[in-house]
Amino acid sequence: MSETPSQTVGPFLSIGLTWPDGHLVVPAGSPGAVRISGTLYDGAGEPVPDGLIETWQADAEGRFDDPLFGFGRASTRPDGSWEVVTVKPGATGDGQAPHVDVSVFARGLLDRVVTRIYFPDEAAANAADPVLSALPPDRAATLVATDAGPGELRFDIRLRGEGETVFFVI
Repeated sequence: MSETPSQTVGPFLSIGLTWPDGHLVVPAGSPGAVRISGTLYDGAGEPVPDGLIETWQADAEGRFDDPLFGFGRASTRPDGSWEVVTVKPGATGDGQAPHVDVSVFARGLLDRVVTRIYFPDEAAANAADPVLSALPPDRAATLVATDAGPGELRFDIRLRGEGETVFFVI
């Protein structure tokens, strides 16, 4: 008996999987709201126009106990851009720096890839974080967003190639 061929995630991602305010973890304009935006790039450095970005995080106090808080979902636009509006998560008390967990679904992938977004204003916490501190500095840098102005962060995701984002096996 032979195996059946694997199917990659296709360009149908947004059909039925997104909703108009899925990218809003908190309403825009909420106290402490931060907009995280970026572009999803494929292995050739081209924008991925049909990807899906999911985020999950603790609340501002570092808690995961509210099942209605912390989840966002955004499809990429034709230029590969995406965004979520959220609040900066608090420290969870387990030595990890504040971060947002990210799943990426895109054409050519057999399964999602998982990464994290760390905050650039958390230098001490980032340096002590067990995940970031286990990586070479150039690789750890792919997990830290850049400041893009008041209430704005930039986080590009590179699926392969130069500057590839660090992804985790879970």
